[in-house]
Amino acid sequence: MGRAREFDLEQALRIATEKFWRAGYDHTSIGDLTAAMRITAPSFYFAFGSKEGLFQRIVEVYQNAQNRLIDDALKQTAPRDVLQKLLLGFADFFTNPAHPPGCLVLNSSLPVTEGHAFSGKFAEQRREMRAAVQKRFQQLARDGADLPAGATPASLAQMVVSLIWGMAVEAQSGASKTELRKMAVAAVRSWSA
Repeated sequence: MGRAREFDLEQALRIATEKFWRAGYDHTSIGDLTAAMRITAPSFYFAFGSKEGLFQRIVEVYQNAQNRLIDDALKQTAPRDVLQKLLLGFADFFTNPAHPPGCLVLNSSLPVTEGHAFSGKFAEQRREMRAAVQKRFQQLARDGADLPAGATPASLAQMVVSLIWGMAVEAQSGASKTELRKMAVAAVRSWSA
C-alpha cells in the first residue's frame, strides 16, 4: 500500500502552474517546484511521476480552458464576430489577474528547440487551432458570409492565430487588458469585406 500524500495536491498544481507560467518549462527545475510546493523530491515523483508528466497535466487543463474560449467564438455566425469573440476573449484570458500574464504554452514554447519533448505537441496545437478557425471561415463563406477582399479562409486563420500569439507576447511583456482590448477592437474594425 502506498504512503498517504502529505500535501494538498490541488495547491501543488496551482503552485506548479504559476512557476511554469512565469518561467517556462525549461527554466523551472524540480528544485524550484519542490521548494515552492514545500515537498521533498520523492514526494514530487510519487505524486507527479516526472516534471514532464506534471507539465503535461497542467497544459491539458490549460488547453481545455482555451478550447472552451475557442469553441464559443467559433459558434458565431459571421466571420467578423468570430474574430471579435476570439480576440476579445484572449485579451481577457491573457490578462486575467487569477494567473500570470500571457500564455502558459507560449511562455514555455518560445525557448523550446526543435528536438524538445514539447515542440511537436505545441506545433500540433497551433495547427489544430488554425485548422479549426479556417474550417469555420470556410463554412461561413459557403453559407454566403463575406470575407475580406482577397483573403482566403486559410490566410485569415493564420492571421487570427498570429494576432492571438502576439497578444500573448504583449500581455507577458506588460500590456494591460485595456491595451489588448483596444488592439482587438482595432483589428476587428480593420476587417473590411
